[in-house]
Amino acid sequence: MHLVDIHLEKGIAEANRRAAEENAARLHAAGVRAYDLLGAIGSGKTALIERLVPRLTDIGLKAGAIAGDVYGDDDFQRLIALGIPAVNVNTGKECHLDAHLVSHALDDLPLEAIDILFIENVGNMVCPTDFLLGASKRVVVVSSTEGDDVVSKHPMIFRESGIAVVNKVDLAPLVGADLTRMTRDIARYHPGMPVFMTNLKTGEGIGPLLDEILKG
Repeated sequence: MHLVDIHLEKGIAEANRRAAEENAARLHAAGVRAYDLLGAIGSGKTALIERLVPRLTDIGLKAGAIAGDVYGDDDFQRLIALGIPAVNVNTGKECHLDAHLVSHALDDLPLEAIDILFIENVGNMVCPTDFLLGASKRVVVVSSTEGDDVVSKHPMIFRESGIAVVNKVDLAPLVGADLTRMTRDIARYHPGMPVFMTNLKTGEGIGPLLDEILKG
């Protein structure tokens, strides 16, 4: 039984890898840079998109989004309120998006009218890590309200990402979170990865983060 489970997992991983490569090639051919946004529920993934889209519009870049959730369309409604093309993807019982779901979502997006695509993954710090989607880069978002040990409890998501965002920095004193510890832990698990401190309620820190995203 264990051998069957192992072979099944390998088969799923390989199928996802191939689909992710196909997504990446499709996005590249369309001239779209995609960013897979990872993080827990409430960390600020949707708020991040809400802050970035107007700034992208100001410099003449067109954004699009895929909203991933187990159920519902709350985040999707916030995204379409920005006036950008977006697709809602419900995963049912699955706690992550996979490359096949993203492929179907791409079918419903006008890729020719998108420069930057945000793929907002399901709110989870574990499940999405092993499933690449074909994005150019992964951005992991955590908040001070999750506790300053959140990084040390979820090292793999930081090792597998290219940009880290520590959000709700204004609330750190109120919840007793040590921001220095959080950044130190990120550097321990992914040395050299850029880390951005933000308060997405006010937009604090969004400028430097946008500059990093625009580097490609």
